[in-house]
Amino acid sequence: MHGTYEDLKVWRLAMDLVLEVYCTTSSFPKHEIYGLTSQMRRAAVSIPSNIAEGKGRFSRKELLQFLYHARGSLLELQTQITIARKLGFLTPEDGKKLTDLAAEVGRLLNGLVNRFQSIVDPGLQVV
Repeated sequence: MHGTYEDLKVWRLAMDLVLEVYCTTSSFPKHEIYGLTSQMRRAAVSIPSNIAEGKGRFSRKELLQFLYHARGSLLELQTQITIARKLGFLTPEDGKKLTDLAAEVGRLLNGLVNRFQSIVDPGLQVV
């Protein structure tokens, strides 16, 4: 794969997700600053960070491992978005925006994982 991590659409969209998470969590209750606010921000930052780190590795197998980490962080964030929605910390509009953006990052990330998984271990696919 040529280019830098910044050339990857999934990385750019994951960066948009980070910014949205930071903006929306800024209105969370102050008592959540070390709780859900911090958890969501760290999970969100981890997604593009792992994509970038994987892109900087020297083998496809290492890249794939970091894409798996990014996917795990995304699933963690999606769970936290659901918790924030259920607790009423997110407006319906913000909740939908985060949910939709996270889902799109997930689709792109799964596509990239499947692309490299087919090279590293043919026959295995992520759903």
